[in-house]
Amino acid sequence: TDGTIHGTTAKGSPNSFLCSKDEYGDFELEFDVKVHDKLNSGVQIRSSLKDIEKENSYGGRVNGPQCEIEASPGQAGFIYGEATGLGWLSPEPQDKNFSHSLMKNGEWNHFRIVAKGPRIQTWINGEAVADLTHEEIYKTHPKGFIGLQVHGIGKEPGPFDVAWKNLRIKPLN
Repeated sequence: TDGTIHGTTAKGSPNSFLCSKDEYGDFELEFDVKVHDKLNSGVQIRSSLKDIEKENSYGGRVNGPQCEIEASPGQAGFIYGEATGLGWLSPEPQDKNFSHSLMKNGEWNHFRIVAKGPRIQTWINGEAVADLTHEEIYKTHPKGFIGLQVHGIGKEPGPFDVAWKNLRIKPLN
């Protein structure tokens, strides 16, 4: 009733996504998010579904750039190539020891994402995190839907929650 979108994990479920009907290319996206300390989540941008005819068991899977959301210390705000085969698009998290503490655990955190051409920039609570220019991902994902992710937890006991509010998107021309 207050406009908050809630996502809750279920034991054994894969990643789940709530996706926009509209597609966006160049845009500015802002939102507030609160995530359980034990949950990894994300926001897909310029994403699509894998073709069921071509991708066999991966058909229908969400793929594209993802802004990481997770508790501190972690890699929140960096860009991951969800189901693209590219792994981390941002160079920093490729070092498994790299992390930051910009997320206020257990509280609402403000994210800002600007995507313009091959460049993707992110901020958490007003602090710059990623400034990525990635021609390869832009060639395959120049536009697409926005998707809110509830990450699968495998056999973890859970349930874990993530919530989003104050989502605003502004197309950039």
